[in-house]
Amino acid sequence: MAEDTHRTEGDPAQAAWRQRLYRVIFESDTRAGRRFDQWLIGIILASVLVVVIDSMQGIAPPHRLVFAALEWVFTAAFTLEYVARLACVRHPWRYALSFFGIIDLLALLPTYVALLVPEVHALIDVRVLRLLRVFRVFKLTAYVVEYQSLGRALQASRRKIMVFLSAVLMIVLVMGTLMYVVEGPANGFTSIPTAVYWAITTMTTVGFGDITPKTDLGRLISSAMMLLGWGTLAVPTGIVTAEMTARRFSSAHPARTCPECLTEGHLPEARYCLHCGARLPSLHPVSEEPVP
Repeated sequence: MAEDTHRTEGDPAQAAWRQRLYRVIFESDTRAGRRFDQWLIGIILASVLVVVIDSMQGIAPPHRLVFAALEWVFTAAFTLEYVARLACVRHPWRYALSFFGIIDLLALLPTYVALLVPEVHALIDVRVLRLLRVFRVFKLTAYVVEYQSLGRALQASRRKIMVFLSAVLMIVLVMGTLMYVVEGPANGFTSIPTAVYWAITTMTTVGFGDITPKTDLGRLISSAMMLLGWGTLAVPTGIVTAEMTARRFSSAHPARTCPECLTEGHLPEARYCLHCGARLPSLHPVSEEPVP
């Protein structure tokens, strides 16, 4: 860590180069950053499409050679992009062990490992997870903020949700046991777990139809379960919606990323990271000083 800091401070040109590269790769507030993200998503979509088509039966051998060549082109592009990401961040290992860092690595490994074990070639489809960066390309910051708000709402209402789930569990257990007694093995309710399975599918209004009551009392119980299911489905939605309304943001935050801890959602006027305190890259690169 000390060696990396000393190298950056002793070489302003290298610090400026890393800063410009970081702004292009991790920020979407510049034209170059938007073009880079759009190019990356195009490559991801094309690579996944090639893998999907290559998995189809009846593809002629010459076409498979073309697909193999394209896959190596995509892998080379992803390798350069991954190396560039590690080169421009101050803590490469921190990014490599982050969620997106692991996804980036998983997008590379299947092709290289396929040289030794061809059966893992299908794992290349994991690249589709990298499409999560589409939010930074199309400026869908409001959606990212809403995802964060939803996560906080779920965390704040987790006790209420657990109480609700425990109540549902007790209902399906009691009703499943009752249906086991009423219908019995002769009508498909061969055990209490099987009857509980029926109660869950009925209460959630899925109703696969593989197990159905045959007696009048059983149908009456089924009708009550279905009506109860309609009312039950609205409970968790109301809990989370009420929590989100109470925690609604007054404004959307730009998708600015901290170069130290990769935390997003900083205000336009913020100069330091709200999580680790590191200095944030300026939105105006002309007047920005090299990051120490």
